[in-house]
Amino acid sequence: MQQLTRRVTSAQETTDIAQRLAPLLGNGDTILLSGDLGAGKSHFARSLIQARMAAMGAIEDVPSPTFTLVQSYALPDIEIWHADLYRLSDPDEVLDLGLEDALMTALCLIEWPDRLDPALVKGAATLELRMTEHPGERDMRVLAGDPRWLEMFRVAFDG
Repeated sequence: MQQLTRRVTSAQETTDIAQRLAPLLGNGDTILLSGDLGAGKSHFARSLIQARMAAMGAIEDVPSPTFTLVQSYALPDIEIWHADLYRLSDPDEVLDLGLEDALMTALCLIEWPDRLDPALVKGAATLELRMTEHPGERDMRVLAGDPRWLEMFRVAFDG
């Protein structure tokens, strides 16, 4: 597993990274978003989704899927699934959400991936977000087996 790290100093910097990453992603790509409550997982996902929608001329509210578990967005060139698995207690519940099929056909952004069977997401990248001792600051760490993920995140990190 290879890794890449970056410290961000504001929510806007996190948004900028997500916006630069958005056009590089396609159907079948999966990013696992890991980190404590309040670390910025939903913010990153929302920023990425909004950037992809804006590129298509679509403007829509992007709510957190905390209560619905999954929000999906069908755009002309891509389908995006944003899942928050925090409330799941059994990995088999993922099957009821239809996420298994979406992993093959859509761009999937998955919060709380520890509630997911790792076999379902072998080719995914993991983005860990960790708060630092400084308010608003986060450490971002990308873990991936496929070097293409590191290259995409390097482009997004470097701006």
